[in-house]
Amino acid sequence: MTAVPRPISATRLPGLAVLLILASAAVMAVLVLMPLFVVFEGALSKGTGKYLASIRDPDAVAAMKLTLLVSGIAVPLNAVFGIAAAWCIAKFEFRGKSALLTLIDLPFSMSPVVSGLVWVLLFGAQGWFGTWLIDHDVKIIFATTGLVLATILVTFPFVARELIPLMQDQGADEEAAALTLGAGGFTTFWKITLPNIRWALLYGVLLCNARAMGEFGAVSVVSGHIRGLTTTLPLHVEVLYNDYDFVGAFAAASLLASLGLVTLVLKTGLEWRHSGELSANRRH
Repeated sequence: MTAVPRPISATRLPGLAVLLILASAAVMAVLVLMPLFVVFEGALSKGTGKYLASIRDPDAVAAMKLTLLVSGIAVPLNAVFGIAAAWCIAKFEFRGKSALLTLIDLPFSMSPVVSGLVWVLLFGAQGWFGTWLIDHDVKIIFATTGLVLATILVTFPFVARELIPLMQDQGADEEAAALTLGAGGFTTFWKITLPNIRWALLYGVLLCNARAMGEFGAVSVVSGHIRGLTTTLPLHVEVLYNDYDFVGAFAAASLLASLGLVTLVLKTGLEWRHSGELSANRRH
């Protein structure tokens, strides 16, 4: 009989455990804490007055409003899509299921620039539908609509990928029992499915929102960089930096960093309070 090797406990190698912890902390300090410090230090380098003036600038305010608008449209739509896709994949067997999973994962392997270019090729002036859109005075590229489409394409896997493993792990027994007892499809979803996935759904929405607000590549392609009109907060940072307005650029970047920190705190809180429900996602 072949002996099964026993896992090595960290307590048996205390020196190695301490070394790995210190190495991890050093790497995180260099890759995360130092850039954050540089951003906030640069934003406040000329005092809080200049910092506040930079974030109150009309173009900065417009960029913040546009970022919130684009995220506010893209994230709920992706949440609806994620729930529907996870429901289909986890609860039913059908031809083309693996193809659907592949399509859901496609944005993870596709460059954000390509994700934006797709919409230019479809709806740009020289695109497939460009002539028709111009004739009917419909503007998608260099407009908010294009920013929303680009953001949706880049971020739509996040919610679905958080829900699929959990719903597969839960199975369909509760839904089947509810339907057998006479509950309708909507009642079953509202009373059984949604409560079971609510924390994983919120977790996926947080990740989706963080990516949507910080997206640069895809929205850069379709925005046209029209200041005050089509520049989201990440694009506003680039515009200011290229104009050598470093305080303004770092001030705008500090807002994005703050959004990221808030997302991290909420994400950590969810993982801590609802680790049992979210752990299914980590096992797949």
